[in-house]
Amino acid sequence: MNDRTRTLLAARLAITALCLWFLPPAIAQAAESPRAVVEATTDAVLAVLRDGGLTADDKRRRIEDIVYTRVDFDTLSRLVLAQNWKTLSEAQRADFVREFKRHLSLTYGKSVDNYKNERAAIVSDREETRGDWTVKTKIVRGGPDDIALDYRLRQTDGTWRIIDFIVEGVSLVSNYRSQFQEIMAHGGAERLLELLRDKNAKGEPLKS
Repeated sequence: MNDRTRTLLAARLAITALCLWFLPPAIAQAAESPRAVVEATTDAVLAVLRDGGLTADDKRRRIEDIVYTRVDFDTLSRLVLAQNWKTLSEAQRADFVREFKRHLSLTYGKSVDNYKNERAAIVSDREETRGDWTVKTKIVRGGPDDIALDYRLRQTDGTWRIIDFIVEGVSLVSNYRSQFQEIMAHGGAERLLELLRDKNAKGEPLKS
């Protein structure tokens, strides 16, 4: 499997994976350990996806409202831009976080339409360097179609929040980092911000 095929596969799988970011604030506050956070998240997500009384638009709006409380977008943005983060001004950093959040929401918000009665199961969890934590799960679709999904969480002010997830061995952070590095190499931070704004206005994903 070449890099382009792998990236495209990761993007498709991420559509399902990103659905698992829903989590009502009350549950977030009650869950203390990384494993408990992920377990509560997946249970809450499945309840929403199975709710026949909600329209797809209702579910998408709930995703956008709730996901912002569950993902540490400041840390995620720094990880995605890596060394390039240091080259941005404070205003550019704020713009990037805002546009990147919106881009992820627009790109993966349609995932609710692809739910096919999957369920989620926690496989294991472990502590990583710097005190981060990985919770390994799988999206159970039946047999060889199961999808491995690892969450990476970091604790800030006593709260565990998602900073990355890895679908079938492909990291969201790494995937976007490679795309953004290429864009910035040819046009700098303003080119990246301009492209994100344009894609967000059109509701389009970045090309893989």
